[in-house]
Amino acid sequence: MTEYGRGPGSEPWHPDDPLYGDGGWGGQQAAQQAQQSYGGQPQYHPQQPQQQYGDWGTGEQHGYGDQSYPQYDEYGQQYAPQQPQQPQHQQHQAPHQHQQPQYDQNGWPTGSYPQDPYAGGPQDPYAQQPAPYGGEQSDYYGAPEAYPPPEPPGRRRPEPEREPEPGTDWDPGPDQGEHAFFAGGDDEDGRDGEPDERRGRGERRGGGDRRGGGKEKKRRSGLACLVVVAVFGGGLAGVSYFGYQFYQDRFGSAPDFAGSGNGEQVTVTIPKGSGGYAIGQVLKKMGVVKSVDAFVAAQAANPDGKNIQDGVYTLQKEMSAASAVELMLSPKSRDNLIIAEGKRNAAVYELIDARLEVEKGTTAKVAETRWKTLGLPGWAVNHPNVKDPLEGFLFPSSYAVAKGQKPEDVLRQMVARATEKYESLDFETKAKSLGLEGPWELVTVASLVQAEGKTHDDFRKMSEVIYNRLKPTNTETNQKLQFDSTFNYLLGQSEIDISESEINSNPDPYNTYTNKGLPPGPIGNPGDDALQAALKPTRDGWMYFVATDGMDKTEFAKTIAEHQRLVDKFNASRGN
Repeated sequence: MTEYGRGPGSEPWHPDDPLYGDGGWGGQQAAQQAQQSYGGQPQYHPQQPQQQYGDWGTGEQHGYGDQSYPQYDEYGQQYAPQQPQQPQHQQHQAPHQHQQPQYDQNGWPTGSYPQDPYAGGPQDPYAQQPAPYGGEQSDYYGAPEAYPPPEPPGRRRPEPEREPEPGTDWDPGPDQGEHAFFAGGDDEDGRDGEPDERRGRGERRGGGDRRGGGKEKKRRSGLACLVVVAVFGGGLAGVSYFGYQFYQDRFGSAPDFAGSGNGEQVTVTIPKGSGGYAIGQVLKKMGVVKSVDAFVAAQAANPDGKNIQDGVYTLQKEMSAASAVELMLSPKSRDNLIIAEGKRNAAVYELIDARLEVEKGTTAKVAETRWKTLGLPGWAVNHPNVKDPLEGFLFPSSYAVAKGQKPEDVLRQMVARATEKYESLDFETKAKSLGLEGPWELVTVASLVQAEGKTHDDFRKMSEVIYNRLKPTNTETNQKLQFDSTFNYLLGQSEIDISESEINSNPDPYNTYTNKGLPPGPIGNPGDDALQAALKPTRDGWMYFVATDGMDKTEFAKTIAEHQRLVDKFNASRGN
């Protein structure tokens, strides 16, 4: 049943009603008019225009269903039902627009009435009948839970408080709603004494539970303030901390030591291919610098910073990043084992022994007995008459070698470096294009270039001399190289003055005066320039060469006659 289903009734309704004693509402005419039929809606006839009202309502009511029945007074006498009073402006309407009901002598109605479009249907259970005249009509709104009667829009009161919805498992507080602190409630708003019925709907719902809760709400409000302050204070502290860290990381200077160290020396090994950050991490781990960023910044600030290479460095702990970079660029800090270009394996073994502080000959014995386990490529094994299988594979470079390491580990590192280099130059493919049987012979050619050439400018010419003498069409030397370097390698020496009788009497495969073609294997460890020269010889027709000063100057010739003039020049320099 809606709250608009009830019309104005007798007043007062009930002493307990909150409006008891109210003077009624304006425009109401129910007190001066007869008891209206239950329903409260003005009767509307199809032939009659809809009436206009000067106020919100006239107080006229029709029966719920608009059905008329005989009525009786308090003495049982029948009388005609009173007709609804019409407004004055409708008194002069045509008679045919509104027919009055007719009654017989016994008071029963005769004739027909216009059908009411609002009449209740025969199955409408709510089409109620009015009570007899003078009798008391049943008040269907007398129940405590009933809705109040309708009022004009200007005088409508808030709706009664509804039943609270069932609570969930989460209970935010005793009132199962927002706390007064967050809902805007205040115990001291000056309206504590006002009844709940007079307050707005939002007050009764959001902050209506005020009975006996003033002090408790104040305590809860204070606690809420403390919680809010703690949360915002902690958040502000966290944001400040991380903001400072972000600023330091992006814009602040990196942590760094001051000075050139505390005097405590430390040996640092920098792996091959390490960049600035990798070097900085190693230095920080060893206690040399305070932070990686400080080292990277110092390396970038130094014009030669990018020249720091892998190897072993002797530094100090707690050095400033700038001083660490400066010392690493100085030869004083380098503690690496440096293998020079063209050095033979026998000399390299001795250098390793000295660096590892092991007995002399230890590394040579390891190379002789364990050479198959040191990582040689497949094309570098099983060659006959080779004096040292590792010759040509101890690549000239700088190696981090320090006391405590094993000789085999150092040798394995060098072999790996040489193998990587030969693969990067594609020796297997290039050897065939140069008329060689394989990469092993190409390494041997490069070792000869390195041994016979005095300067890097000589290497490409020397490479052409080798290839020209190896040709089957060579009738000048008959495919014999005739190099003193191969004979010296055979004897483990480096002599210039070698007698012809001594050379011609030694049939060893490494003696290129008596044997055609290349020696069985490399005679030293070629460097980058010699390797490139072996791959790209000149095409000028060089067949001969002579070190005219006996040391650093090499001159080349294409014919035997030119060669003889160079020999005479060499003898003149020696005083012969």
